[in-house]
Parts: sequence; C-alpha cells; structure tokens
Amino acid sequence: MVRAAVIAAALALPLPAMAAPATTATPPRRVVSVNLCTDQIAMALAAPGQLVSVSHLAREPQSSAMVAEAQHFPINHGRAEEVYLLAPDLVLAGGYGGASVALLHRLGVRVIEVPPPNSLQDARDAIAQVGAALGREPEAAAMLADFDARMAALALPTGGDRPLAATWGANGYSSGGATLAGDVLRAAGFSLLADRLGMQGSGYITLESLVMADPALIVTGTPYPGASRAEEIVTHPALSSLSGRIVHVPDPLWTCPTPQLLDALALLATEARIAAGHPAGDTP
Repeated sequence: MVRAAVIAAALALPLPAMAAPATTATPPRRVVSVNLCTDQIAMALAAPGQLVSVSHLAREPQSSAMVAEAQHFPINHGRAEEVYLLAPDLVLAGGYGGASVALLHRLGVRVIEVPPPNSLQDARDAIAQVGAALGREPEAAAMLADFDARMAALALPTGGDRPLAATWGANGYSSGGATLAGDVLRAAGFSLLADRLGMQGSGYITLESLVMADPALIVTGTPYPGASRAEEIVTHPALSSLSGRIVHVPDPLWTCPTPQLLDALALLATEARIAAGHPAGDTP
C-alpha cells in the first residue's frame, strides 16, 4: 500500500521542464546513497550524522572495500518508495539509476548522479563531485591531496616498453581500455591485451586469444561463493602453460573511486617491474 501511494503521488506530479540547479549553500542534513561507489565516498567524506543510509551492496565483501564502515549505517535496496520514506534532502546515485531515480526526481527529491569512473581522473572527479554535494569540499580536497601524494610516491613509469596484461574473469570477461581497471593497469606500467583486440569497454576474450598472446600478467578477480561453470575458465589447465604470472586483485580495491584504488595500483606497479625485468609474452 505504501509503494502504491508513493507511485501514485509521483504520477500525479507534472514533469518539470528543467531540473533546478543544485546548490550546496546549505549542506544537506539527511543523505541517502543508493549506489555502491557513492556509498563508499560518502562514508569517507560525510559529516557525523549526515549520511543516514547506504545501499545493501556496501556490506557485500565481494564488492565493497568498506564493509566494516557500512555496518554503522542502515541499508537500502535502492527502491524509490523506501528511499522517499527516509525523508532525504539529498540522494546520491550512480549514472544508471533507472526507474527508481527517475521516480525520485518526479517526487521532488534532490538527486545527484555520479557517473561510473572509467579512469583515475574520473575517480578524482567523483570524489570532488560527492564532496561538493555534501558541502564537504575541504574534506574532499584533503582526500584528493593524499591520493595524489600516494600516487606520486609510487614513481610510476611514463614510457619505455610495457609488458602485456589482461584481466580474466568468468566466461572470459575482461576489462577493456576505456575502463577504470584498464586505466589502472596502464598507469601501473602495462599495455593491454584488450587494446590489441580493439576492446574499449568491458567484454570477453576467448581462452585461445589469451593463450596465444601469453601476457606477462593475468589479473583475476574475486570468486563468488558456490560453484559456477562460468568461473571454471579462470583456473583452466591451459593457463598453467603460460609464461606470465597470474595475480589476484580483489574486486573491491578497484571497482570504485576510493583510496583503495591506490592499493591495487601499487600491487600492479610491483608486478609491472617484475614483468619488465623478466619479460614474458609479446609486448607491443
């Protein structure tokens, strides 16, 4: 009945000709996040008591790098009616909010949509965007200054021959060049098999293509609980014949624009130095 009432109220509202410009003159007091990435940025930046709910994904260890912190916040499942009843004065959403976000807009709820990051610069932009939405610009600036200082301390390579790398997941799923994982691998010092194959976004690489390329590094992600035929390819016997290294990078480290991105970058930069000293595969 509550769901029906909320939806009926929304449908009774006229569609606005243009959304009102966002303002942070008065910082929001009741913020709800409905997206895994905005969850984590908001938990890091929000003032005490400002963030009143995060998405259920924030507590999922397969996805979130801030599971412990998320235990301190009530969770939501991103449904418009449950978010509306939390009486937020700001909702933080991802770039693909869908029907729930559209309904919240129609109900007059202020929603800030943060695009999913496809590069390290996008990650910095997302932190700045959420900081401004929360009225926490100084805290966001401090996070970014620390981010930049840690990145500089890694002394990342800027040129020279780059060993070949590929991410490898269920069904041969792989991150393309125009993704956050792809940009992190490039920053660490690798070239990408995905670039060689013309993949921009994420897609699939056949086992045959992977074996023939024999990359210096294969990066696997977080296995999910239970058995899955789709994941059997990640441990296929053919991989044992390759000359490169296989390294596990937990998905939560580089799924979202958080400081944990730099943990993934540091790990991969070490692998790039190892690979450069012991070349494997055919580098472009």
